[in-house]
Amino acid sequence: MARTVVRSISAIALALTALGLAGAPVYAGEEDPAGPRRDFYFARPLGTIGLRGSWTFARAGSDLFDFVQEQLTLDKRDFNGPAIAAELGLTLKPRLDFVTGLAISRKSTGSEYREFVDNSQRPIEQTTRLKTVDLSGSVRFALLPRGYAVSQLAWVPRRVVPYVGAGAGAMWYEFEQAGDFVDFVDLSVFSDRFRSQGWAPSAHAFSGVDVRIHRRLFLTVEGRYVWAHATLDEDFVDFEPIDLAGFRMATGVNFVF
Repeated sequence: MARTVVRSISAIALALTALGLAGAPVYAGEEDPAGPRRDFYFARPLGTIGLRGSWTFARAGSDLFDFVQEQLTLDKRDFNGPAIAAELGLTLKPRLDFVTGLAISRKSTGSEYREFVDNSQRPIEQTTRLKTVDLSGSVRFALLPRGYAVSQLAWVPRRVVPYVGAGAGAMWYEFEQAGDFVDFVDLSVFSDRFRSQGWAPSAHAFSGVDVRIHRRLFLTVEGRYVWAHATLDEDFVDFEPIDLAGFRMATGVNFVF
């Protein structure tokens, strides 16, 4: 009988806590400046799973990019393109996460020589492709507390949480040109395919904001800058390492678990 009474009291207390979250005092020493919330968790989240799309603005600063822009009808913006990324974040401390991620981007652009045509006065055309796969590990720090505790029975998430972070990783790239080209020795036209691929270390820094749109679902907007250079294969033997750096503007969702 006594155990039944205790269980009943506990159940009533939990129900009253859930109903009164909007006006409940903060016991963890943190206030929610965005106002009371009805949604709550029974414990602080353990991590996040994220999926986002982004647009990459390539720096394209190495001499290979200078050369193809000089000879072909290409511009730096032709190396900008979409990317998709997935991330897994694990909570280390109340405002600190470790995040591992995978980002894939690919851009393909057609072009022709600026100053040469073939014997029939037709454009000499080719296609340039750049693909990257970025594996990364980061630390992410929330600039504001991500929520507050109500007694020992509930944890209320903050609606808006800005964050910053940095990390490192490894980037795989493939740069390819296929089509017709000019031999500058005798100005003859030939068909060929030039390709270089490999791995390079990378580093990055980012900042963004998470906005809660559902109980465990957050909208994320993030800006990230990535640094990477990679040695080119023998098809591009006379060029310096290819510049794979660039800025990514991303938006997506994070699911909290």
